[in-house]
Amino acid sequence: MNDKELIKKCESCDFYDDNDLMANCRAVLTDLDECKEELGLSEEEAETYLKMVENLKPQDVSKVLTLALKIRESGKIKNPEIKNDASRLIRAIEMS
Repeated sequence: MNDKELIKKCESCDFYDDNDLMANCRAVLTDLDECKEELGLSEEEAETYLKMVENLKPQDVSKVLTLALKIRESGKIKNPEIKNDASRLIRAIEMS
């Protein structure tokens, strides 16, 4: 499944009952502070994502997925934990 298909699937799904998926989203968002520079995010963009952790909604999943895809593709991010969190979220959406 390519990135565009994943995002489209994500936007059309209802994730209200998927606690694992929401936990994966939170993990990706919490890692963001460590890799915002590598992703080229401004302080404001990073803050917006970090605030999402506190009040994550199912409609935010596609935004977090986009971020996870950027993390997975980035050659600048070397922390395997951050890469693994992003990959787990992507796999969870693929399998949902």
